[in-house]
Amino acid sequence: MRLIESVKELKQVVKAHKLEGKTIGFVPTMGYLHEGHISLVNEAKGKNDITVVSIFVNPTQFGPNEDLDSYPRDYDRDAKLLVEAGVDYVFYPTVQEMYPNGYTTHVEVSDQLTKKLCGKSRDGHFNGVTTVVNKLFNMVDPDQAYFGLKDAQQVIVLQRMVEDLNMNVEIVPCPIVREEDGLAMSSRNKYLSETERKEALVLSKSLLEAKEMIENGEKSAEIVKQFIVDKIGEVSYAVIDYVEIVDFKNLEDVSNLEGKILIALAVKFGKPRLIDNLLLEVE
Repeated sequence: MRLIESVKELKQVVKAHKLEGKTIGFVPTMGYLHEGHISLVNEAKGKNDITVVSIFVNPTQFGPNEDLDSYPRDYDRDAKLLVEAGVDYVFYPTVQEMYPNGYTTHVEVSDQLTKKLCGKSRDGHFNGVTTVVNKLFNMVDPDQAYFGLKDAQQVIVLQRMVEDLNMNVEIVPCPIVREEDGLAMSSRNKYLSETERKEALVLSKSLLEAKEMIENGEKSAEIVKQFIVDKIGEVSYAVIDYVEIVDFKNLEDVSNLEGKILIALAVKFGKPRLIDNLLLEVE
């Protein structure tokens, strides 16, 4: 695996592979990798000639009261996992390399997709995401880019950006990877105390029970949503940011459960804010 730290070197490497007719699979990350990230790497490796992973904790997607400074970082640990996974290149830039002095440009997707769910309480978050991913796409020039559906709203926003800007990359959504007990894998899970870790299981459990309700014929989004809110409310450490049921394509609220829907939630357990979701096709 080759470490690349400069945009110039990355673009030279990519250009050489493209001239050889090689396809490039790309996995953007913020590091502190877990099995969920490695599952994306494996997907990329299985479908492309060259696999590139970026590690960059992007400051522009963190709000003033969020955990930028304390976000977990361990490059040596990450590099070992990527070598074991057979990654060809890791791009590990500094903030200065990504946002040099005088940088003034950003990419924005409409409020219809970015001001809901996580966008309600994280002002400017998705502008930071779309800007940095746009920059990375321009640097890596991937044929396919792989994103986990744990951040389902991010996937939807990025798919819209790619479509609207006629970008030559395919966004490949990949399933949520969970711990054995059901908790969705996240770099932020390490901040949970033992008690918070156990209580955080209410997220996946409430989603599974909501799925059973729907499969048994419940069609009211409000009833299902209230069930999840009540279930999470039984946990003393849990503070709900949102529980929403929306159309998967446009994130519009739904009242009657039909078609492709997303049940999404964000809940704080102590300091860590965890997200989880369930994607369903309801007949």
